[in-house]
Amino acid sequence: MTETEAGGRAGVLFPPERVETARRATEDAAFDALLVTPGADLRYLTGYQALPLERLTCLVVPARAEPFLVVPELERPAAQASPAGRLGIEIVGFAETEDAYELVARRLPPGTRRFAVDNHMWAEKLLAFQDALPGAQPGLAGDVLSVLRMRKSAAEVAALRRAGAAIDRVHDAMGEWLRPGRTEREVARDIADAIVAAGHDHADFVIVGSGPNSASPHHEVSDRVIEPGDPVVVDIGGTTAEGYCSDSTRTYAVGEPPAAFLELYRVLLRAQTAQTEAVRPGVTAEELDAVGRDIITAAGHGEHFIHRTGHGIGLETHEEPYIVAGSKRPLEPGMAFSVEPGIYLPGTFGARIEDIAVCTETGGERLNLTGRDLVVLPG
Repeated sequence: MTETEAGGRAGVLFPPERVETARRATEDAAFDALLVTPGADLRYLTGYQALPLERLTCLVVPARAEPFLVVPELERPAAQASPAGRLGIEIVGFAETEDAYELVARRLPPGTRRFAVDNHMWAEKLLAFQDALPGAQPGLAGDVLSVLRMRKSAAEVAALRRAGAAIDRVHDAMGEWLRPGRTEREVARDIADAIVAAGHDHADFVIVGSGPNSASPHHEVSDRVIEPGDPVVVDIGGTTAEGYCSDSTRTYAVGEPPAAFLELYRVLLRAQTAQTEAVRPGVTAEELDAVGRDIITAAGHGEHFIHRTGHGIGLETHEEPYIVAGSKRPLEPGMAFSVEPGIYLPGTFGARIEDIAVCTETGGERLNLTGRDLVVLPG
C-alpha cells in the first residue's frame, strides 16, 4: 500500500483535530511553539510520513497562531498528496538557497521565548533553530505529545489489531522454517519475508535465539545451528502501511526440551497469563509489572527476570507507557502496550511470552491471539 492509498483511511487514523489538540497542549505547557520534524510525532499529527532529509521538514504549531508545514520545495508535491494535504494547514515550500530555519523564525509570532522540539529531532536541526531564535529556550515536546499518543483512538486500536493479526499469521506458520540443522540466520531470513507477506510494509526486527542464545533477551540472530531439543525464542515485529507496529514473542521447542525448561515455561506462562488478565483502568504500570514478577520471584526465578514487563506501542514499537517498576502511571482506556515477562538462565536457556494488550473501559484486550502454550515442533 502506498502513502496515498494509506491516506484513504486517514480520515479516521489521522483526524485534523489532532493539530489543534497539540496546539492547546503546547499552550498549556507554557511553550510558545511546537516544532516537529519527520518521525512518528509528525505522522501522528498529520499523517505525513516525511523523509528524514538533511533539508528541513517541520510542522510548526505556534501556541497562539495558525500552524504551518515547512517543506523543501521539491518535497511539496509529496506533502500535498499525503494526508497532511487534507488538513487545511498551509504548506510552505522553500528554495534550495533559502534558509528554512530563518523562514520559520520570521513566521513565528514576535516574543517567542520557549519552543518545544520533538524528542527525536536531529541535533544539527535543533542547533540551527537555536541560532535562528537567539534568546529562545528549547525544550522537549515529549511531555506534550506522548500524553496524546499513548491513549489510542478506536481507529488506532483497530490498526494495531490488524497488525497483531498479521504477526500472528507468521507465528502460526513457524513450523515451516524452524527445524534442526538450520541456522538462526537462515530461519530469520524466512521469517522476515513472511512478515511482509503477512501484511506488513516492512519487517522491523527478527530475534531467533536458540539453545543458550534463548537466554539473551535481545540476541537477534547468529550462525548457530539449531539442534534437537533446543528451546527457541522468536520475537518478531513489523510496521504496516498504516504506520502501526506489531510485536509478539513466542517460545518454541524443536524436539522435546529438557524437563527443567518445561518447569520454567510453566512458571512463565502462569505469570504472563495473570498479567494480561490483570489489565484494567486504574491499575498502575508498576502494579501490573509486579503481578508477573511476584509469581516468577516466588518460583525462585526473580533474578532471572531482568527487564521491564512491557512498553507502549503504536506508530513506534517502543513508546509510552512503559510497564515497569517505579512507574505510578495508572492505565487508561486506549493505552496499548506489550506484556512480555521472561525468564533467562545465562548460558543455559530462556523463554519469553509477549502479547500486545489494550486497556479498555472494563478490562483489557489481547491483540495477539496465537496460543501461549509451548509449541513443540518436530525435532
